[in-house]
Amino acid sequence: MAIDWQPLVEIIDRSQSFLLTTHCRADCDAVGSELALAALLRSRGKRVAIVNGDAVPEHILFIDPQHQVQVLGEDIKLEEIEFDALIVVDTSAWGQLGPMANVVRQFPGARAVVDHHVSSDDLGATVVRDDTAEATGRMILELAERLEAEVTPEIARSLFAAIATDTGWFRFSSVKEATFLALAKLVAAGADPPAIFSALYEQHSLARLHLRGRILSHVVSDLEGRLMSTHVTQEDFSETGANETDTEDAINSLHTVAGSEVAVLFVELQENVTKVSLRSRTDFDVSKVAAQFGGGGHRAASGIRFAGLLDDARKAILDALRVAME
Repeated sequence: MAIDWQPLVEIIDRSQSFLLTTHCRADCDAVGSELALAALLRSRGKRVAIVNGDAVPEHILFIDPQHQVQVLGEDIKLEEIEFDALIVVDTSAWGQLGPMANVVRQFPGARAVVDHHVSSDDLGATVVRDDTAEATGRMILELAERLEAEVTPEIARSLFAAIATDTGWFRFSSVKEATFLALAKLVAAGADPPAIFSALYEQHSLARLHLRGRILSHVVSDLEGRLMSTHVTQEDFSETGANETDTEDAINSLHTVAGSEVAVLFVELQENVTKVSLRSRTDFDVSKVAAQFGGGGHRAASGIRFAGLLDDARKAILDALRVAME
């Protein structure tokens, strides 16, 4: 998909300072895109701060060795935020911004969004969207090329991690020829795939491994194996010593079962909220089901924050999936 970068380039050219942010519970695509964009802007002499609504999850801290990502209310106060422009990456949903939503609403300067998700809200911003892109990270690489900016090893590392994780290490149907062409450029610029893979997938805690066992023990097969689901309870977290970030990528284990088409992971959070992740490896569009419950995302990968008990979430969403898949 051809992207018109000119409106964003004009914002970059006329602004001297930038505030970057992304969704809460940020993943590598979100943080990697922030870090790469920050480096690109600094290379043009801009002042940049990255401020998110919560901390970078522990399992992807390697991507930010200099601790550039600040947390609103902890590392920086609301009254300290004074910038010419604000750029939101990897989301355009108010509900995903957490405490940063009010910052975006009240921001007096230019606002922009760079995102690859289908679902969106009106953030009152200049929007650069490509819902055919497998990751926001690839869009940031395109922006670097549009700006004729140098892709340093630091930028290459951030963007390689962004693309690799959002494609399940190149397993998802969103991967295309352009993906590998982009990756080749990043490796040539200094990205080290084995080191990035090791940092992502070979440095986990024993608690995370024990939690994975719990998740696999809860797997349920439905619709003759086409619909696979599992869940995590607060008891699972407390007894294993793991936390919510340790559920990352667990849903992909359900697609190792022959014949599985749709996978669902329910994570019981505190205060009667259930986080739901949906994945499809066929033409079935999970984002349509997610939208029924106020969620969204992509055809092949979507999410929901369900206001209710785990059992209620499982019943409502699995019932909706059964109807949609039959």
